[in-house]
Amino acid sequence: MSRRCELTGKAVLSGHKVSHSNHKTKRKFRPNLVQVSLISEALGRSVRLRVSAHALRSVEHRGGLDAFLTKASELDLSQGARELKRKIAKSGDAPAAEAAAS
Repeated sequence: MSRRCELTGKAVLSGHKVSHSNHKTKRKFRPNLVQVSLISEALGRSVRLRVSAHALRSVEHRGGLDAFLTKASELDLSQGARELKRKIAKSGDAPAAEAAAS
């Protein structure tokens, strides 16, 4: 399992830890990933995803998982999230969720 957010694509970055004497050593910047189950109203079920805390706040801000996925770019999503986005679009309830968010 990779350290990558399934909704935003946020992944591990590398950089330097800089001491007071300006000595640089390699370090990793890991995203704050949490395992959550989000409810899809269009599909009528919950979905377990591994997302960053920032993405979780974005999902809540946009009005739920369905509204987030309808607006999200296919390039950022994981394979499982892409399939979920297609299922939500097929169900036909995605425009209703988008209108409720406005």
